[in-house]
Amino acid sequence: MIFEKLVGLIAEQFNVEADSITMETAFQDDLNADSVDIVDLSMALEEEFGIEELAEEEITTIVTVGDLVRFLQNKLD
Repeated sequence: MIFEKLVGLIAEQFNVEADSITMETAFQDDLNADSVDIVDLSMALEEEFGIEELAEEEITTIVTVGDLVRFLQNKLD
């Protein structure tokens, strides 16, 4: 459920095909994300999942889509 929502957000934000996104997709290496992209994504996550603002320390630990899925699962539990 979280993964499917994320795939939609990531595909839209990074202008990539949704079916190219896996749990192993790396934001910087595979999606060429820079710090502005990450901030934009974090704001979209806050809105989509109703979570509080993500701290910079939290964001820097997220390297892959899988990392983000696990992070959100913990945040939403």
